[in-house]
Amino acid sequence: GMTQKGVEKYRRDNPGSKLKTAVTGKVKKGSKDAKRRKSYCSRSKGQMKMHNINCQKTPKKRICQARRRWKC
Repeated sequence: GMTQKGVEKYRRDNPGSKLKTAVTGKVKKGSKDAKRRKSYCSRSKGQMKMHNINCQKTPKKRICQARRRWKC
């Protein structure tokens, strides 16, 4: 769930990286992007559960901002 700026810096530091930013647009059901989004959302939900994070109480947390960007 990195920002565009964060991904660009990571790619500069790690040549050959294929890191991508969040899937933010509208996606067709079953497309590659839709699968990426579904995968990220389910992974991040598990992280939130594991760390006991409630985005309604703490919307400024990094994972909450990332999930908002991904439209989870």
